[in-house]
Amino acid sequence: MPRKGMRSLLFSPKSSFSTSPSSDQLSSPSRFGFSPSRPSFYESVMARTLDMVEPMIVKWDIEATAFGRVTSLFYDNRKEAKDFIKCVKNLHRGMQYLITEDSKSEKLIRAQTLMQIAMKRLQKEFYQILSMNRAHLDPESVSTRSSSTSIESSVSEFEDSYDDDDEDARVANESLSEVEDVSIAVMSDLRLIAECMISSGYTKECLKIYNILRKSIVDEGIYKLGVKKFTSSEINKMDWDALELRIKNWLNAVRTAVKTLFNGEKILCDDVFATSDSIRESCFAEITREGAAVLFEFPENVAKSTKTAPEKVFRLLDMYTGIADHWPEIDSIFSSESTASIKQQALTSLIRLGQFVRTSFSDLESAVSKSSSKSPTTGAGVHNLTTEVMNYLSILADYSSILTDIFFEAPPSDETPATAISRKLSWLISVLLMKLDAEAKNYKDISLSHLFLANNLQHVVVKARTSNLKYLLGEVWLTKHEAKIKQLAESYERLGWSHVVDTLPSEPTDGGTSEKVIEIFKKFSKSFDQAYKNQSACVVPDNQLRDDIKISIARKIFQRYREFYNTHSSTIRRKENIVPVVRFTPEDVGHHLSDLFFGNSGTGRFSSIASAESRLTYNVNMGCFKILKYII
Repeated sequence: MPRKGMRSLLFSPKSSFSTSPSSDQLSSPSRFGFSPSRPSFYESVMARTLDMVEPMIVKWDIEATAFGRVTSLFYDNRKEAKDFIKCVKNLHRGMQYLITEDSKSEKLIRAQTLMQIAMKRLQKEFYQILSMNRAHLDPESVSTRSSSTSIESSVSEFEDSYDDDDEDARVANESLSEVEDVSIAVMSDLRLIAECMISSGYTKECLKIYNILRKSIVDEGIYKLGVKKFTSSEINKMDWDALELRIKNWLNAVRTAVKTLFNGEKILCDDVFATSDSIRESCFAEITREGAAVLFEFPENVAKSTKTAPEKVFRLLDMYTGIADHWPEIDSIFSSESTASIKQQALTSLIRLGQFVRTSFSDLESAVSKSSSKSPTTGAGVHNLTTEVMNYLSILADYSSILTDIFFEAPPSDETPATAISRKLSWLISVLLMKLDAEAKNYKDISLSHLFLANNLQHVVVKARTSNLKYLLGEVWLTKHEAKIKQLAESYERLGWSHVVDTLPSEPTDGGTSEKVIEIFKKFSKSFDQAYKNQSACVVPDNQLRDDIKISIARKIFQRYREFYNTHSSTIRRKENIVPVVRFTPEDVGHHLSDLFFGNSGTGRFSSIASAESRLTYNVNMGCFKILKYII
């Protein structure tokens, strides 16, 4: 002990000890058989100390009186609890001094007996405070404090009142009475008892009580959060629905476990055992090791035991996010060497989950490359593979920051993490588009192959535009592929409808003789009818693309045919057998074009043959208005 501390103990005016014990004090034998013959200086000090502390310690002997057994020292009288702690500390100081002079002194035996009585009382008080104040010490209450510093400050005020003079103690007690939160007062009691027991050499007894009670709190908390221990083999036997439910429970639990359960226990442990870094670290590790292992082993076991599949990767990405988002707290809470294994387990789970995601990407790329269809998609519409892959990738884009962590492995110096994941996703889309190019070759009609590619690329671009993929792929990528859609649509029009356009003269007046005009009508009717039959089963699911193609076709066919028809309608009326000559009026053409790309087979919603009078009457109805309004 520092010399100043010893002077304070032996010579302070405010101390209850005098500088030299009186002969009466030294000659008064105690019930322990103390003999005062020629005591040394330290023996005299110890004698005085024993006489002072014995009444207090014996009073609270849990084995001596019924009062001691049923009464709580800290609950019944906080002032007396302060005196009791002071007595134990003074007793321990005296024992330390005397043992250096005479380790076999009878006074040491007497002091040791009193110390054992005091420690049994403090063990009982420590246990009672912990067990009776679970509500005030629950991790949620502790973790929601403004900071651990505020707790330590309050605890320090309470502790200081045990050691300062009476005036300082009074002020400290008044300050403590203003603290409304009961948990702070309870924590201060625990800290004082723990410090007293540890400094007196009863660390093992103190930690045993604390670890048993607080470990049960952590284990119970993990169980109530719905997290249970499962081995890899048990997970492997679960069907996906059952496992997914367990994963959802884990996702709901991890935030509370980290931010509340473990954080609250860390704060409590740090304050109760504030005097020793090694003790509080080992204590916290003992309390949380099993519960944390149950929590952080589960993702690893899921990743090891689950077969990769597109629909499963999102749940494992959620688990990766659950750990990654709380990694700063995990790193801080489990920062000591004693808890290094816990933090390592969380990191191992992250690594395993990342491996699962990377494997899933590789499997997806392989599945897309190997997929094949025995027959072309009906109506040259959107292939199921396109829908599935783009749905998958658009959801993946929501995890872009996590995917960046998973895939960003030592890229070139000029490539950012965001560029790395963008490149990965754009490559998967490229694999899909290459597969679609191969699928397009299944169409015997080359115009349909172009429509098929336009439909599928449109689906890809729209899905990208309406999801977070737009941020990853970028405007340049999107613009480039939108231009490709336009080229494909134009190719479809040229291959599927140009022969219809070619039947009409570039100028309406170029018809020539009536026989020539009739021949043009016949060629147009035959060509248009054939083109319509060939294209009537086609579908264009995207509204904008469908309208764009219809309007473009209508501008090329409808306008020229209407002008030609109106120019030569008088000639047609003078001829007999009008019906076989003119099969389509302009409005019939408009109706048929309007009817396209909904996947309707046959001759469409409107009859291509009607009475001559109805055909010669130009009446735009609602069926063709949507198309005609853009070109009239």
